[in-house]
Amino acid sequence: MNYEELMLRAIKKANKYRHTAKPNPVVGAIIFKENEIISEGYHETYGENHAEINAIGEAQKFLGKKFQDFSELSLLCTLEPCSHIGKTGSCADFIVKNGFKKVIVGAIDPNPKVAGRGIKILKNNNVQVEIGICKNLVEEQNKFFFYKHKNNKPFITVKIARSADGKSHINGKRIFITSEASRDDVQLVRADHDAILTGGNTLRNDNPRMNARVNFSLNQSKKILLTNNMYNKESNFFKNGSVDVFEINDLTKIVNSYKDTEICSILVEAGPKLVNSFLRERMVDELIVYTSPKKLGEKGINWFYEDNAIENYGFKLESSYKIDTDLKEIFKRDE
Repeated sequence: MNYEELMLRAIKKANKYRHTAKPNPVVGAIIFKENEIISEGYHETYGENHAEINAIGEAQKFLGKKFQDFSELSLLCTLEPCSHIGKTGSCADFIVKNGFKKVIVGAIDPNPKVAGRGIKILKNNNVQVEIGICKNLVEEQNKFFFYKHKNNKPFITVKIARSADGKSHINGKRIFITSEASRDDVQLVRADHDAILTGGNTLRNDNPRMNARVNFSLNQSKKILLTNNMYNKESNFFKNGSVDVFEINDLTKIVNSYKDTEICSILVEAGPKLVNSFLRERMVDELIVYTSPKKLGEKGINWFYEDNAIENYGFKLESSYKIDTDLKEIFKRDE
């Protein structure tokens, strides 16, 4: 069978589970014999069976019918089979145990606990391994996971909503600057991230929930609160999901505290002071800006403290498009 076509199929179908598998990577596996797909499996839920285990379990239903022994079959997986025993067993060992003789892999797992060890187990047991089919697509599908393990820190996204005259809000007033369609889009951005970070002023002024309100199943993001002042543990922010509270101002130390956790991405939704602190310290990898046609005038609080701040902070526009009456722009750091 055409390996690239199979890999594209596995990548596409695995994407269905990206919000229930997180913070784990999205992974798909297909078992085939000559020109026939025998079974498929996907990592559907965090903490449960990996894709390879599910595919092998499904294939066992056809043992003695479509094939007599697993050595007749090939297994394709988007990401290198794991080699360590965590919440589940080693997939590489399970593949060897079942007698496969050929495995096709999209990309090497960047997690130091794996990072080629799964491939080594397979090769040491006389399994033929082919690597790199649609590698870039697999890495893009799991961009936060790959970034985290290559850079030893979570990917940081900042999201802001601003008026046409560059304002954040008016002190003492809670108003929606952007359209309902843009606010719905923010829910999808939240759903994609492993954690959401805000500051004490936003908590006290807006009493936000900051959970992803979507119409599909997902693992809600961890929440992170940065504050040096009193806060109400009965506020909406504490009602959905776990919350980490930091009473320090050292942003580098806070972000680095997640290096050895499963958190691969953090979405910052906060006011101008905290957002500009992240930007000044060059800690932001992606900036998402929703701009409304509304103006707040002189009473509005500026998002940025200088002209051309986005460019001066080292960002370049990657994409832009309309959402209802608003403009959504995504800026990436210009390395």
